[in-house]
Amino acid sequence: MRGIMEQLSIRRALEKDLKRIDELLLQVDLVHHEGRPDLFKVGRKYTDSQLKGILANDRTPVFVAVDGEDRVLGYAFCIFQQHVADNILTDIKTLYIDDLCVDEVLRGRHVGRALYEHVLAFARESGCYNVTLNVWACNESAMRFYESCGLKPQKIGMEAVLKGD
Repeated sequence: MRGIMEQLSIRRALEKDLKRIDELLLQVDLVHHEGRPDLFKVGRKYTDSQLKGILANDRTPVFVAVDGEDRVLGYAFCIFQQHVADNILTDIKTLYIDDLCVDEVLRGRHVGRALYEHVLAFARESGCYNVTLNVWACNESAMRFYESCGLKPQKIGMEAVLKGD
């Protein structure tokens, strides 16, 4: 995989990418399950039918980073959000990154950064005000990655676990 960045390209995900996307979704699921087994089961996040629907919907663009042989190395699931006519929120257009993953054997090789930069450019071209995402506190490496990309906290979710008191 030497010279990966020279061969890297990013494109919209296609149905032919579903098997590989599923494999990467499982990697993310395992990170979350290991960090919070009380919240995350091990399993498929989406059925094939759900994934096909997401890929076909322009409101939920999915991008994949591929190598020179068109192998999927990582993905970014995105969702356009806008609160039109909301009582308190302005109607800015946001591109929310629902999930970003790079194959665990390729992490640290700038594939995630390339995906993130592609999403930023796409959001700008789409007239978005901002790009947002959520990251679980148990996923410290993801938090460090997003901070290194220049993201700042927008809001913080907090909890009190009641089971086991």
